[in-house]
Amino acid sequence: MSRVVSPFREVGDRVWVARHDWFDVNVTLVGGERGLLLVDTHGSGAAAREVVADVRALGAGDVVGVVNTHWHFDHTFGNAEVRAAYGEVPITAHEQAAAELAAGAEEIRERYAAGDDPHRDDVLATTVVGPDDLFSSVRVLDLGDRAVELLHPGRGHTAGDLVVNVADAGVLLAGDLVEESGPPSLGRDSWPMEWPLTLDLVLDLVTPGTVVVPGHGAPVDRDFVTLQRDDLGVVAETIRDLASRGIPVTEALGAAEWPFEASLLADAVRRGYEHLPRSQKRLPLV
Repeated sequence: MSRVVSPFREVGDRVWVARHDWFDVNVTLVGGERGLLLVDTHGSGAAAREVVADVRALGAGDVVGVVNTHWHFDHTFGNAEVRAAYGEVPITAHEQAAAELAAGAEEIRERYAAGDDPHRDDVLATTVVGPDDLFSSVRVLDLGDRAVELLHPGRGHTAGDLVVNVADAGVLLAGDLVEESGPPSLGRDSWPMEWPLTLDLVLDLVTPGTVVVPGHGAPVDRDFVTLQRDDLGVVAETIRDLASRGIPVTEALGAAEWPFEASLLADAVRRGYEHLPRSQKRLPLV
C-alpha cells in the first residue's frame, strides 16, 4: 500500500501551507507543543475531509484549534468536518466574520444550487458550522511553546478580516487581505476606501524577512504587500476623485484608468461611492 504524501509545505518553523487547486486557496497549519492550529478549512465538507487526511499524513500532531481568516465559504465551509475529526475544537474568528457567515451561508447554497459547478453537490451537502470563539480586536492563542497572535487590522476584503502573526517563525498569514494568484477581490462585501489603511497596519507587522501567506496563491514578501497596498490606494483615491468631481457612479468605471481590470471593479466603485461621506460627493452639473 502506497503512503499518502501530504501537500503541506513548511514555510517557517512548524508553519505548513497547503495550496489547493479549487480557488487556489491556502490552508495553513501552525504547530506547537499543545498541537496544531488549522487556519481556514476549505470550501466544502468533502474538501475538508481531504484536508484532514493531509494533516494526518503530515504526522505533526492533532488539530487543537481552528481559525477562520474571514467568513467566505472557501475558508469556512470545512469547519464541521474538522470538528468531526478532532472533536469540539474552538473555531476562532472576528465577531463580524461570524455574523456574516450566519447571514451569507444560505446565499452561497442558493448560488450553487442554481448552477452547474463541479463542486455543486459537495457544497450543497455541507453542514455549515460557524466560529464560536470570537474577538473584536486582538486575540492571542497559546500553543504551549509559542503564542500566536490574531489581529483584526480593519475592514478590507470583508468587514471581519483577521491576520495570524506567527512572530517567532517570521510568518504572517494574511487571509484575503493579500492575494497572489490574482488581483485583490473587491467584491460585494469589500471596503475599498478602508482596505489601504488596513494594509498599512498589516505592514507594521511585516519585516523584509517575513514570509506572508496570502489567502490564495504563493507566499509573498513585504515588497509584494506594499505594491498591492499601493494599487488599492489608487483605487480608493480614484473613486474619491471621481465622486468629488460629480462623476455619476454609473459612469465611473469608464472615466478613469485603474490599476486592475475595470470589469473587476464594478462592486468596488459602487461600494466606494456608498461609503464616502456626503461632503466628498458633488452632484453632477447640468
